[in-house]
Amino acid sequence: MLTAASAVTGLILPSDMPFAQTTSATSLSAQGRNAGHYRFRVGEISATVLSDGLIGGPPRVYASDAPETELQEVLRNAFLPADRLALNLNTLLIETNGRRILLEAGAGQTMGPQGGRVFENLAAIGLRPEDIDIVVVSHTHPDHVGNLRTADGGKAFPRAVVFAPRADWDFFVRNDPDLSYMPVPEEFRRNFSAAIKRSVEPVTNGIELYEAGTEIVPGLTTLPALGHTPGMANFLVQSGNDQLLLTADLAYHPIVNVDRPWLPGPDRDKDTALVSRRRIFDMAATDRLLVLGFHYPFPGLGRMLKTDAGYAWVPLGWQF
Repeated sequence: MLTAASAVTGLILPSDMPFAQTTSATSLSAQGRNAGHYRFRVGEISATVLSDGLIGGPPRVYASDAPETELQEVLRNAFLPADRLALNLNTLLIETNGRRILLEAGAGQTMGPQGGRVFENLAAIGLRPEDIDIVVVSHTHPDHVGNLRTADGGKAFPRAVVFAPRADWDFFVRNDPDLSYMPVPEEFRRNFSAAIKRSVEPVTNGIELYEAGTEIVPGLTTLPALGHTPGMANFLVQSGNDQLLLTADLAYHPIVNVDRPWLPGPDRDKDTALVSRRRIFDMAATDRLLVLGFHYPFPGLGRMLKTDAGYAWVPLGWQF
């Protein structure tokens, strides 16, 4: 049987491999931490970005078709390391009609020791896991479902109804998925698959499966965003004339997947993912939507601009 510790170890690779972790949680704790929550509003809906921490890996994984010289130049000009691209884990809490809804559960420590901070950030705004009524995940990769399970195997959000896309549940949970498309060693793929099944185990009874396009509650609609996984959805939060678009893993980092058109290596169907990316980015740019990128630099909020070369990411100015 896999223990919590061995599960984490199984998903940490050498520093020259995808998703590797190079900074320990202990060293970060010793240095102190900045705020991991950010409040704003979408019309009458109260919204809070809650950081679950970081994952990351070699930039090549997230920009699979980038010319190496150009990739290194882009990273250098953005003052980013050449060997590791840090990815944030930006979950979103919305409070509407008397319910608290968490969009994406976060990674926990399924993909390294820098995840699992959503609970301390919930506490920082005065809430407990028991206060969450609904959890909706865009897809069932470990960094989106890892926090559904406690270290002792219990349900981390004990009162919450959990929603997951049906096609992902069928592919990753009900079957033994073929992950040969992932640019990682076979051992990592096995551990990745096991981490998904282990993470969702406490919520299997009572899981609500949805088709992309479904309205979860009034003001929260899922949008088809297929390609990264068989059933990945994006989320549209709407109140009055205000809208917020959550793009999940359509792009990992704006430097390589928005400002540049490079393709993420973990996309299962790159052609379908590219069609989804262009369709949704075009909508975001045309409608000038506020966008939340799950893996973008915290708090992950900004807008898309259409350019001659494709798109550009414009981060939202910090609001006090």
